[in-house]
Amino acid sequence: MSTTTSSSLQVSLLLSLLLSLFILTSLVAVSAGNFYQDFDITWGDNRAKILNGGNLLTLSLDKISGSGFQSKNEYLFGRIDMQIKLVAGNSAGTVTAYYLSSQGPTHDEIDFEFLGNVSGDPYILHTNVFSQGKGNREQQFYLWFDPTMAFHTYSIVWNTQRIIFLVDNIPIRVFNNLESIGIPFPKSQPMRIYSSLWNADDWATRGGLVKTDWTKAPFTASYRNFKANACVWTSESSCVSLSTNSLQTSEWQNQALNAAERNRIRWVQQKYMVYNYCGDFKRFPQGLPAECKRSRFL
Repeated sequence: MSTTTSSSLQVSLLLSLLLSLFILTSLVAVSAGNFYQDFDITWGDNRAKILNGGNLLTLSLDKISGSGFQSKNEYLFGRIDMQIKLVAGNSAGTVTAYYLSSQGPTHDEIDFEFLGNVSGDPYILHTNVFSQGKGNREQQFYLWFDPTMAFHTYSIVWNTQRIIFLVDNIPIRVFNNLESIGIPFPKSQPMRIYSSLWNADDWATRGGLVKTDWTKAPFTASYRNFKANACVWTSESSCVSLSTNSLQTSEWQNQALNAAERNRIRWVQQKYMVYNYCGDFKRFPQGLPAECKRSRFL
């Protein structure tokens, strides 16, 4: 082989290697969403900020106003992940909400709400599911860690069979599709992602007995590493599968709990659940909602 041919081969190999590295880098670069690209700040003036080139978003609350944001896209089924670090210290009276919702009087909604508390007392994670405008399906949990010390991942898996709530990939709640017995299930209304930090001291902490201590303001919650492996709604009749993580699959489409996950959700619900509407006979004197009799993990 001539020197010229050998040099050309080496250049060709080098170019191939550089192209492979570029493709790999591109895949990694889109493994998490960018807040500039994926979200709009919707209220709160300068209390909501996108930082670090779009990799971090913060919401703040003071006595004048809270703040919030929403996704640019609407989704019809998928898996949504967000890492959140909650308000530290005395967060009593504050609520950090992170949820999926459509619009209108018969809207669908899938809720995470974090109810603040006085220093040293645990947050309460409040969950709910609305279908065709009807909610009242609350479950509440303590967390098994301090959610103010570091970022933790809060996820929603939503497919045609069920909705799964996860914390650090541990399932805490499942809401099954029970349309067969007349229970509406969110399946036809595209939903945006919303989040807000706001004052709810009329009910959030101990039923409103503990008020917000404004001497501790501003209160701040932080967000990072948003991921959407989901179907993005593009028109009145179609959606396009989109992932902000090119290495993910679409396993969410049929995702259910395996044996290990059933053990984990049982552990969470036995040790950390503090309210379950399906056990509130005083609230439902005429009988528990129909889904409570049919679903094992609600």
